[in-house]
Amino acid sequence: MAYKPGDKITLTIHDLAFGGEGVGRVEDFVVFVPFVIVGETVEAEITEVKKNFARAKLLHIVTPSPERVTPECRHFGACGGCQYQHIHYAAQLRFKHKQIADLFERVGKIAPDKIAPVLPCPAPYGYRNRIMIRSQWNGPAKKLEIGFIRTDNKFVEDITECKIAEPALNGQILQVRANPPPKGGIKVVLRVQPDGWAVPRDSFFQNNFFLLPKLVETVRGYLQASDARHLIDLYCGVGFFGIEAAGMVESFVGVEYDQRALAAARQNAAERNLTNGEFISAKVEAALPELLEKFSAEKTAVILDPPRKGCWPETLELLRRNRPAQVIYVSCHPATMARDLNILCADGVFELACVQPLDMFPQTQHVECVADLRRQN
Repeated sequence: MAYKPGDKITLTIHDLAFGGEGVGRVEDFVVFVPFVIVGETVEAEITEVKKNFARAKLLHIVTPSPERVTPECRHFGACGGCQYQHIHYAAQLRFKHKQIADLFERVGKIAPDKIAPVLPCPAPYGYRNRIMIRSQWNGPAKKLEIGFIRTDNKFVEDITECKIAEPALNGQILQVRANPPPKGGIKVVLRVQPDGWAVPRDSFFQNNFFLLPKLVETVRGYLQASDARHLIDLYCGVGFFGIEAAGMVESFVGVEYDQRALAAARQNAAERNLTNGEFISAKVEAALPELLEKFSAEKTAVILDPPRKGCWPETLELLRRNRPAQVIYVSCHPATMARDLNILCADGVFELACVQPLDMFPQTQHVECVADLRRQN
């Protein structure tokens, strides 16, 4: 049966795809619907038709899931920031685990039993310490909209607060609204500075202080289990992981290309009186060969915390060729992580011991993962 935009359909949701859309079928034709839960029967309207699937917008919940809850934010569904506020938090964790396991098996050829249960966040709301709001001129209404990109990716949803942001940031949102940008198209970054860390305005730092101790505990636990004596912290930013693990190794080196982040890393290490490490200014693929020659491979661990796009092929090949004892891979983008793990583990060069997901982004489709890879003899 051929479908076209505007057609109304009724279907039962049997899965949640990575990204948050529900997956249903009408006569074996796949339809993706947002803001639904597995097991629900819904009415939806087709919005887009492709060769093998369609997308639809939710019209009505015919049979609701017992795991459906009332979203705390009145902008949920219009604002594009959250995908899961309608799902009980315990169920969010379960769905995320399945999504990661399915994705890693499909992209990385990784067995599901390698994926540990998702560690929950102590604060499912009010946790984000950094947000970016945008301004957009609304011509028909003759007003400046200030907020987040809408679900349709075309317009800005005008907001006065964000339920997943720390309370201090909601105060900053009101300040921006009281002193708005002069025109549309301007992005404003709001941030709560972490205690005890120098972080330049545009440099990266983990966005969830509440679950940060568990992230550190996971990385340190993997490192301790490997007995590595030297640590190479790639894409080190302000030096967070290298500094947190400095006391567990004889020496460490952080590699960072951004000069402001590098200066902050050196300041953060100096304020802690660390003397067994250094930070160097370089691109990862340029610095890695010399560093891997400098340290004994069988006693060296490498931390990878790359951008969302993942690692350069040259970096992965260098690691495969030099084979350090351990690679600890940290990522907020499971798809690129699964791809890179598949490359690192090809031909038995490395073996994946475990992947620990952490829910650093409750109410959203995103999740942080930490993988522990060990060199194979």
